Amino acid sequence: MPPDPEEAAVAVFTALADPNRRAILASLAEHGPSTATDLSGRLSITRQGVAKHLALLADAGLVTSDAGGGRRVLFRHRSEPIRVAQSYLAALAADWDDRLTRLSSFLTEPPR
Repeated sequence: MPPDPEEAAVAVFTALADPNRRAILASLAEHGPSTATDLSGRLSITRQGVAKHLALLADAGLVTSDAGGGRRVLFRHRSEPIRVAQSYLAALAADWDDRLTRLSSFLTEPPR
């Protein structure tokens, strides 16, 4: 069963709240699949710190891991959870847009 869109959005927003996790995702998007060691070399985060952040990103579905050669584990970013969060925000925005349009019409219409 697919995850609830609101729960998925909360997981994404929670994961993206940290600037280090955003930097890790940006690095994966720019450089492609990378190990925790690769990421720590590009970012000012220890390898252990990167590993901790990658675990949280994986819990949110924002990264996946594949066994590389030997003990290497390659991490890839996933955009699907971000699209789910975008859809959630778009639905909220549409609801607010409709309410604000009705309020604006009410305020600008001449009294009856």
